[in-house]
Amino acid sequence: MSTARHRRPRSITLAVAVAAATVGTTMAAWGAMADEPAVRAAPAAVAPYIYNGWGNPPDPAEVMDATGVSWFTMAFVLDAGGCDPQWDGGRPLTGGEDQQTVEAVRAKGGDVVPSFGGASGAKLEQSCADADALAGAYQKVIDAYGLKAIDIDIEGDAYNDPNVQQKTVDALKQVKADNSGLVTYVTFPSDRSGPDDSMINRAADSGLEVDGWTIMPFDFGAAGEDMAQLTIQATDGLKDTVKNAYGYSDEEAYAHSGLSSMNGITDAQETVTTGDFQTIVDYAQQHHLARLAFWSVNRDRPCPGAYPNDDTCSGVAQDPWQFTKIFAGYTG
Repeated sequence: MSTARHRRPRSITLAVAVAAATVGTTMAAWGAMADEPAVRAAPAAVAPYIYNGWGNPPDPAEVMDATGVSWFTMAFVLDAGGCDPQWDGGRPLTGGEDQQTVEAVRAKGGDVVPSFGGASGAKLEQSCADADALAGAYQKVIDAYGLKAIDIDIEGDAYNDPNVQQKTVDALKQVKADNSGLVTYVTFPSDRSGPDDSMINRAADSGLEVDGWTIMPFDFGAAGEDMAQLTIQATDGLKDTVKNAYGYSDEEAYAHSGLSSMNGITDAQETVTTGDFQTIVDYAQQHHLARLAFWSVNRDRPCPGAYPNDDTCSGVAQDPWQFTKIFAGYTG
């Protein structure tokens, strides 16, 4: 994967979305309201990825008007050197196009989930010396924007290092302690039958409880197969892994599980259609999943000609922003 594109491969990803109580009620509090349905989506439960790091990024206000989506996961915050978080490791947190995107979304009543990491570049999780330093880097971004949510994407060599996993878990525990009311989402890829359990078990053993473990159910090597059903199969496997690690009931485990798909043609030449997205939303609604996301809004438009195999269009028949509109209909 190139630095410019950051498309997500089948290496493991940790994504953590942290939503503060100031944005609204957590999923548990929603359920406590007598005059509301038993489960409602948390504010950042639907937040597709948007990326300013390569050409032709979409206008978030246009997407919001067309779809009803109100949250975006913004990628990617990396290390500029010395455990210093910047966009793609080179654009400042404030004063540039990324701040303009945040302000544009907020001006329309929405908000953003900055994403740390991605598939390439210098990862804070690796370069920060210890958990305290890593938590400080996360906090610097939280403070710069007055954030209600963050997303931590840890892949490949970073994920495969147990020490980096533990550093990340410990940093997240500190961030949760320092930011009252935080909701956390953790996202990583999966095989057809469910995900790797190393980060989930390490977090459970360390006393880190998150609100939504979120798999990336694609790049299975499943070209020509039914991606909606494979997504459901993998997410059921995630539920079982979460249940076993934390001792949850099935209902509780689903409510702590989520998924982040890829719209259109995936890196492995699988095809995820708008019909698949509707099936996925119906499944998520049935089980009240914690989170729905996908990579990416940049790709959520028809190609003007032959699919160019890049990150500017989906490669499948669709209306502009149709995948986003389908996921925006999820209510929890």
